[in-house]
Amino acid sequence: ELTPEERAQKIAKAMRKQSSEVKEKWESLNAVTSNWQKQVDKALEKLRDLQGAMDDLDVDMKEAEVVRNGWKPVGDLLIDSLQDHIEKTMAFREEIAPINLKVKTVNDLSSQLSPLDLHPSLKMSRQLDDLNMRWKLLQVSVDDRLKQLQEAHRDFGPSSQHFLSTSVQLPWQRSISHNKVPYYINHQTQTTCWDHPKMTELFQSLADLNNVRFSAYRTAIKIRRLQKALCLDLLELNTTNEVFKQHKLNQNDQLLSVPDVINCLTTTYDGLEQMHKDLVNVPLCVDMCLNWLLNVYDTGRTGKIRVQSLKIGLMSLSKGLLEEKYRYLFKEVAGPTEMCDQRQLGLLLHDAIQIPRQLGEVAAFGGSNIEPSVRSCFQQNNNKPEISVKEFIDWMRLEPQSMVWLPVLHRVAAAETAKHQAKCNICKECPIVGFRYRSLKHFNYDVCQSCFFSGRTAKGHKLHYPMVEYCIPTTSGEDVRDFTKVLKNKFRSKKYFAKHPRLGYLPVQTVLEGDNLETPSQSPQLFHDDTHSRIEQYATRLAQMERTNGSFLTDSSSTTGSVEDEHALIQQYCQTLGGESPVSQPQSPAQILKSVEREERGELERIISDLEEEQRNLQVEYEQLKEQHLRRGLPVGSPPDSVVSPHHTSEDSELIAEAKLLRQHKGRLEARMQILEDHNKQLESQLHRLRQLLEQ
Repeated sequence: ELTPEERAQKIAKAMRKQSSEVKEKWESLNAVTSNWQKQVDKALEKLRDLQGAMDDLDVDMKEAEVVRNGWKPVGDLLIDSLQDHIEKTMAFREEIAPINLKVKTVNDLSSQLSPLDLHPSLKMSRQLDDLNMRWKLLQVSVDDRLKQLQEAHRDFGPSSQHFLSTSVQLPWQRSISHNKVPYYINHQTQTTCWDHPKMTELFQSLADLNNVRFSAYRTAIKIRRLQKALCLDLLELNTTNEVFKQHKLNQNDQLLSVPDVINCLTTTYDGLEQMHKDLVNVPLCVDMCLNWLLNVYDTGRTGKIRVQSLKIGLMSLSKGLLEEKYRYLFKEVAGPTEMCDQRQLGLLLHDAIQIPRQLGEVAAFGGSNIEPSVRSCFQQNNNKPEISVKEFIDWMRLEPQSMVWLPVLHRVAAAETAKHQAKCNICKECPIVGFRYRSLKHFNYDVCQSCFFSGRTAKGHKLHYPMVEYCIPTTSGEDVRDFTKVLKNKFRSKKYFAKHPRLGYLPVQTVLEGDNLETPSQSPQLFHDDTHSRIEQYATRLAQMERTNGSFLTDSSSTTGSVEDEHALIQQYCQTLGGESPVSQPQSPAQILKSVEREERGELERIISDLEEEQRNLQVEYEQLKEQHLRRGLPVGSPPDSVVSPHHTSEDSELIAEAKLLRQHKGRLEARMQILEDHNKQLESQLHRLRQLLEQ
């Protein structure tokens, strides 16, 4: 048993041990407590950072939401303000872009709590979720707003075609194809067509001018009526040029879409409306002019027009001095050196000739091949590689055949209101209004434009007699000059006028031409020839046939019956192509199919049958004549002065002459039959394509 002293030592030892353990535990507890304090401080700092970031984000979100809540519905906005709202919305989207970084920061701070085994309070978690949801909704609302504004601006804004819907009235409706090309729906007849109803009426009215005998005047009067319908007779030439500069139309080969063309035309007609409020209906004029430009330069309705084509088309029909117009047209195609080579001139003439071509009148101006005109211009200037604007104007003053319609158009415009103190010797109109034609063969013989264009004459006066045209009242000096010419012509014989024909234009050789000069490859074309192209082909081939047979006249101011025959033939072929004007053609595939099968096909077959019968009769008659010649020992193709027996000379000469006439007539019939057969093949091809289209 331990002594008290030993017991005390043992207790003291145990106490020292326990004290040491307590000390160790205390130190450990202090370390753990210190570490916990650090963790708590760190967590508290993280929570404070998160709360601060969320509060800051909440402030920014509230500011953005105030702006968003202040937006008016897109449907309540003015059309003219749509672009401004689009710009403001895009700027707002840029302004709220930094909020996205703050949202990301808040989410990063929240994710940093998980490693610390910390969980935000329910209130903080809800606030965080709310901020994320509000940010997503804000983004969606901004994107939706911008999309709605852009769609509204596209569909209803100034660059859209919505404002053009008022250009038509019921039962018509204006619609747009996938490439933005307009077309028109007639709900009454349930048909569609490319041409504006007013354009259809206009072209139907142009058929009334087909009785004008002289092609240059007929074409010019048609273009003048078109010019007035489009209000382009109010458009100054320099204004047109300013509009082109405003829209930065500097690259002539650039292709413009339909909305681009509408923008340019809208600017043009808005300016005209300010000066002529009672005359200009902007939606109607823009739609009509667009329709005309597409008819001339985009017959395939691809929805693309070259910049140069747009410029030349509008400038040609603008108001201004003729030589100033020549200058502007030359400037559009000239190079940086203000000189023009053959290719550039060819592009100018190609685009210009499309205007009469669209009216079906191109054959009278040398056809669509502009190479002869280009060659004529450069031959006039000693075949230099390039010509200047002065040389171009000098050539245009000669009124080349391919461009003669343009100066005649200016004369037609100048003569519209002119009053001449003279009486028409045919219809007795007094005073004569418009053109006045004074005879240089008879004294005091005047003709009004109506009688002159229709080919009417008074007793004792022939169409081939020389005449002078006046588009403004004459002066005393001109009266004296004309009196002198009449006096001279009184003593001249018919042979003199036959040897000295008066040309009304600078003719160009168009027969047996080589390849065409380069034409714009970007110019859209139909997959098959349109009506005007076929009319042009027939008219050109007929004109070439008449030249070959020696019955073509080059005197534009003294057209005789052979030209009447030519126009009658052209008109006949035009009628077989489906009507007097392109606007009367059926519009849907089913209508085209019925019309072709019922009218054109039957008419062509009848004509071909008649011509074949006539050819057979001629062939029989020719064979009989050939046998008679062979029996008499005379070669079929021998000339009249061949050596034959005297008692047969007169009779054989008559037979030879008759045989020649028959051969010529046969050649003409064969040429016409070939034309009709070609057209028949085209119709068969067209019918095949239309049947395929209907089957689809």
